[in-house]
Amino acid sequence: MKSPKELSLEKKLLEALDPTTPPGIIASLLIHDEEIQMMQDYANSVSIVRLGFNDHGPVHMRQVARNAVKMMHLLKDGGIQGSLEHDKVGSFEDSLSAVVLASFLHDLGMAIGRQDHELLSATLASPIITRILESAYPDDIKKRVVIRSLTLEGIVGHMATRRIHSIEAGVILLADGCDMEKGRARIPLALNTEPKIGDIHKYSANSIEKVTIQKGVEKPIRIIVEMSAEVGFFQIEEVLLPKVNSSPVKPFVELLAGVVGQEKKQYL
Repeated sequence: MKSPKELSLEKKLLEALDPTTPPGIIASLLIHDEEIQMMQDYANSVSIVRLGFNDHGPVHMRQVARNAVKMMHLLKDGGIQGSLEHDKVGSFEDSLSAVVLASFLHDLGMAIGRQDHELLSATLASPIITRILESAYPDDIKKRVVIRSLTLEGIVGHMATRRIHSIEAGVILLADGCDMEKGRARIPLALNTEPKIGDIHKYSANSIEKVTIQKGVEKPIRIIVEMSAEVGFFQIEEVLLPKVNSSPVKPFVELLAGVVGQEKKQYL
């Protein structure tokens, strides 16, 4: 059974997309696909229970999808084309299709393990991408090939360990990095009480109160991170900022962070 958080994120995602267009159709297909749900649930179980990491399951992947769709619209409103439009091989809607697919499937590989999970995710996601695109683009094999390739770039590039080149994959990188609010660390903190190396990631994540993605002042996207304690700066500087620096979207992003009630530090 889906959690209230999952259902809320699904509603917000669907509201951000036209249900008559391929991106809206794809989002609906992904949300209602039983196999995808089971894969996301098991990936989360392995991540949290077996490995002691934070949320990498259905809530996280839905949040990343919502973040990514919002960023794509902000870029469009700011006059920035996606790579498919720039290369004249697709439309903004096609870019949205790839972004939604990549967001929803990027962490499936956590079901196998943390190491190279982005590559494992691409392997597990590939047949799903093919069948979803056959439903959303039944008469356009060229679009299916292009969007599948872009989706896979977004999946394999979301850890900032491999160089990516498209705006769309860059959006996935940022959207993933922006899901750092304290709820992601709540369960692993409760389950794992023995101190160990790497706990700084969980404690820093647990201090992140809110991440806001909005229209920028001088650039299309502004990301504001509010935290309850300064340990949250570790999350910004060791997790989010490296992803921003590796993203082709970096020139279009403003990044501010700080403790609630104090002046924000502007990184970009």
